[in-house]
Amino acid sequence: MLLPPTPSQTIGPYYGTALPFPGGGDAAPAGHPAAVTLHGHVRDGEGAPVPDALLEFWQAGPEGSLTGAPGSLRRDGETFTGWARVPTDRDGHYVLRTLLPGGAPYLALCVHARGLDRHLFTRVYVAEPPGDALLAALPADRRATLLARREAGRRNAYRFDVTLQGDGETVFLDWSAGD
Repeated sequence: MLLPPTPSQTIGPYYGTALPFPGGGDAAPAGHPAAVTLHGHVRDGEGAPVPDALLEFWQAGPEGSLTGAPGSLRRDGETFTGWARVPTDRDGHYVLRTLLPGGAPYLALCVHARGLDRHLFTRVYVAEPPGDALLAALPADRRATLLARREAGRRNAYRFDVTLQGDGETVFLDWSAGD
């Protein structure tokens, strides 16, 4: 007997609890003198924290290399792989320790969260480079949603919040099939 297809399921509250791994938010080797902290909150359209989101970051190495390194899921404490997977806590907060990217002035970010039919892609700019085509195409208020803010009084710390919808919604990139 052939059963009719069922509606696709949303990304249930599994990503933030099932996929994290030890050291997933430590892309920079422990004690690296150039390490920076990127942190923030993931919030829904009503401003409530999303306690079980999962954020994946990809980035160029400090020297601009895009090749990464093998063994991303097995942190050895010495190798920078250019990839991290960070869950949010019950307050929707996340913390990533990484190195600033060389070449491209941003980190690529993929957001997985309950209620999303698909994961969302965006960028986290740690500086606003002149002539960046994506930033130049956005009005100033929308551009601001892609810019991490350096935190005064904290050494090597940046704040980047993700708003899934509504006022101040983060700009997300459209990666439609066939494009």
